[in-house]
Amino acid sequence: MYISIIAAVAQNMAIGNDNKLLYWLPNDLKRFKALTTGHTIIMGRKTFDSLPKGALPNRRNVVLSRTISELPGAEVFPDLHAALASCSDSEEVYIIGGESVYRQAMPFANRLCLTEIDSVPEQADAFFPAVDLSEWTEVSREFHDTDEKHNYKYCFVDYVK
Repeated sequence: MYISIIAAVAQNMAIGNDNKLLYWLPNDLKRFKALTTGHTIIMGRKTFDSLPKGALPNRRNVVLSRTISELPGAEVFPDLHAALASCSDSEEVYIIGGESVYRQAMPFANRLCLTEIDSVPEQADAFFPAVDLSEWTEVSREFHDTDEKHNYKYCFVDYVK
């Protein structure tokens, strides 16, 4: 099984506030869809609750929850270990958040697919875990400047272990 973590992070590693994304970057959303479609996505219940239309189409939606056993369009597991145990060796898995799920998944991840945003938000209550760059190798970096749809500079950056 190949495990990737995908996230959009501000310069201070902020990823969210009030269970919402901090930035609206259409190209980031397109990249997320392109990478995760056809694969398994694992998320916490709050992340699932934040999805505007519920389970994401054309993906196996896996939700971690200790209190809820059923969610429409998703498989629910009590913890990350149980969720990963349900995946086949050939599955490509994307961890899509939130903060505590990212923290738990870091030791198992093979790849980080980050959108690094050139900004520090005024408010944030969820943060991506610190990345020890001695454990990761940057394999690609794609810079994007501001434009009519993107108010912030950002880079798509992939790291592998």
